[in-house]
Amino acid sequence: MGEFYIEGGRPLDGSLRVQGAKNSVLPILAATILHRGTSVLKNCPRLRDVEASTEILRHLGCRCRWEGDALVVDAAGVDRWDVPDRLMRSMRSSVIFLGAILSRCGRAELSMPGGCELGPRPIDLHLAALRRLGAVIDEGGGRLRCEAPELVGRELTLSMPSVGATENSILAACGCEGTTVILNAAREPEIADLQRFLNAMGQRVRGAGTSTVTVEGRRPTRDAVHTVMPDRIVAATYLAAAAAAGGDVELQGVDYRHLSTVTAALHEAGCQIHSGGDSIRIRSQGRLRGIRPVRTAPYPGFPTDAQAVLMAALLRSRGVTVFVENIFDSRYRHVDELTRMGADIRVEGRVAVVCGVDRLQGAEMACTDLRGGAALAVAALSAEGESRLTAIHHIKRGYEDLARDLRLLGAQVEER
Repeated sequence: MGEFYIEGGRPLDGSLRVQGAKNSVLPILAATILHRGTSVLKNCPRLRDVEASTEILRHLGCRCRWEGDALVVDAAGVDRWDVPDRLMRSMRSSVIFLGAILSRCGRAELSMPGGCELGPRPIDLHLAALRRLGAVIDEGGGRLRCEAPELVGRELTLSMPSVGATENSILAACGCEGTTVILNAAREPEIADLQRFLNAMGQRVRGAGTSTVTVEGRRPTRDAVHTVMPDRIVAATYLAAAAAAGGDVELQGVDYRHLSTVTAALHEAGCQIHSGGDSIRIRSQGRLRGIRPVRTAPYPGFPTDAQAVLMAALLRSRGVTVFVENIFDSRYRHVDELTRMGADIRVEGRVAVVCGVDRLQGAEMACTDLRGGAALAVAALSAEGESRLTAIHHIKRGYEDLARDLRLLGAQVEER
């Protein structure tokens, strides 16, 4: 399975181009089946979750191939509407295929999704929205059996701004007769990227990035070439790594506006941040300081996916920082591993209190989930001695090559 060996105590220095966004490309891959033709996705990251998505696409009848950093999907031959249990279990976001399959085929059958264990992430909102559009769904026996011979556009109001439910609603609405209006939609930049891809195929979607999204039901009519947006969570990870280890790092190919809450927190902790155009530069010297409480929230609030890496950056800060996790349960599973290094963290329900310590000592740690695993790597960079990270398959779900990128910045990281 592989392990990371990280020697701490080395400041980072240099520049790095950020990979394409995992949370953007996965719904876009699902959307490729809406068009009976070819889609070219440039800047597509080579991730385990992307591999899982292409397996699903091939099972459905698509042909997929890599051309450099572009993934080419030919969906002309889609002839299935079922997704086997083994493929659904390979990633949590596999449920995003439900709306797209219904839109293309008028029926779908799949099991409950797998992925990181971050506590319950019910898909009730997804199913309620699809039922509102005309789908008949049977949830018996751990499988979803859906029939939708005719989908009709309607007004949908989500009880909370769920990213997945917003994306599934948009994909299903593409196959509707008439117009669908989604109210209280999630506002994440990745949804706007999905809109750009759909419109490139000839769909008519507007409002993504706001709380109201409108979809005019119609079949996509043309092949599309789309460049996947940069991954703001990967960027946040490398910013946190530079803050923890110290040094001078520039990230290229990023939209600094998508990272404003993260850079504001790092600036408050004592880092120098310079943003402009498509780059962010961070300088960090000496120990950081504790900051005001960090509360995760839907975009444009502080991203739950960046909570763990910011926590790791503040382990050696002067003072105390309080984290409040408002999105997922079980999002502090990395804490027990961080304490192996000498971190002082106290957890009570959704609240974690980080008391800065003078030093961290390298240790053997197991990655618990995708972002928690990245947090262990960030912490290891600021520790004394060598750290060994196991179960790094979690990290590979969202980072194209974490070890390579950190080495490019001067870190001593080996994968064995």
